[in-house]
Amino acid sequence: MNQTALNLIAISIFAMTVSTILGPLVNLPPALPAIATFTVLGLATLDSFTWQGRGGTIVLGWLASFSPAHRARVARHEAGHFLVAQQLGIPVTGYTLSAWEAFRAGQSGQGGVQFDTQELEEQLQQKKLSVQLVDRYCTVWMAGGVAETLAYKTVEGGNDDLQKLRTTLAQLRLPDSQIQQKERWAALQAKNLIEQNQAVYDALVAAMEERRSVEDCRQLISAKIEE
Repeated sequence: MNQTALNLIAISIFAMTVSTILGPLVNLPPALPAIATFTVLGLATLDSFTWQGRGGTIVLGWLASFSPAHRARVARHEAGHFLVAQQLGIPVTGYTLSAWEAFRAGQSGQGGVQFDTQELEEQLQQKKLSVQLVDRYCTVWMAGGVAETLAYKTVEGGNDDLQKLRTTLAQLRLPDSQIQQKERWAALQAKNLIEQNQAVYDALVAAMEERRSVEDCRQLISAKIEE
């Protein structure tokens, strides 16, 4: 069972416990908390095995979206990916800032910036990976977590990004020590690019929060850099 389903189960158990304690004070029927909890558990199990946890991801993402702080953190994370990808010549094809937006766009996962990975996928299939190309993608994948760290000193998202990086580097048959070194190097490159273009990055965050188009964001980056 994935982490999202486990989160839903934990929430439902907590809710049942609280409602059991407070139920008599508000004349809540004793059976109602148990019925609600078993319903949530059943849905979480169904979601985990049938939809790979996607339903739970959408629900939790929807609940989190009510927090302005969460929305701001997500926008900063994804703007880090977008800016660094643009700087390194990796085309951005789209972006979403929540699991619900990703679902509506026909994408899996929790949303995020989508890149054109055709060249990378072709090299993976041919087992002829270019180190330079891998380095560029690694820097882009690390950029989201780096952007969060610069703004909040901590990282809440980015596990999928890190998994993509490690899976790709594993294709090069590098030892774990070199993979970790690559992670640190890519994070440093991403940090430098964001800090060197801080005003551009801040403007991009605002544009993405307004859900401006990918082309608008590209033009904004280009115009700000020219300034």
